[in-house]
Amino acid sequence: MIDAISMLKTRRSVPPLALDGPGPDAAQLETLLSIAARVPDHGKLAPWRFIVFEGRGRDRAGEIIAGVFAADHPEASADQLSLERRRLSHAPLVVGVVSRAAPHVKIPDWEQVLSAGAVCMNLVVAANAMGFAASWLTQWYAYDRRVLEAIGLLPHEKMAGFVHIGRAKSAIEDRARPDMAAIVSRFDA
Repeated sequence: MIDAISMLKTRRSVPPLALDGPGPDAAQLETLLSIAARVPDHGKLAPWRFIVFEGRGRDRAGEIIAGVFAADHPEASADQLSLERRRLSHAPLVVGVVSRAAPHVKIPDWEQVLSAGAVCMNLVVAANAMGFAASWLTQWYAYDRRVLEAIGLLPHEKMAGFVHIGRAKSAIEDRARPDMAAIVSRFDA
């Protein structure tokens, strides 16, 4: 297991095109999802759920994505459609995190949405801690109701993100990080 602070100080998203297998096995996936679900959750609502895309399921989801893209872009080239078809096929595992935020008498929708975001980040961190590389993305299809309905989302649900998990094909350079002095303020009385 990787030292947590060292891992967090160097954690970096790895784009799906730079991911390869092998991905997590069944036991590792169960651990990853269990860790992902250990987030602040006011009211114990579990206002999120998972959709696991692996194997042929990634290809089937890609067909749905490409079909919706083709319907909106009849001029699309074969290369463009191929790109859309492979959206969830680069990493050996993609986990869709679905936000189920809904009106509640005590817990604001915003807290429920933040909880779903925390699930995504926990999943990314857990994957990195297990020695995998990961990337949390949305892309256009995460907001298209036709795609969402076809992959099983209910009308009130939204996609918090697709977390692509695999192994980095090569070392990935870090990107510039925010200047702490520019983003940290202190409240004085």
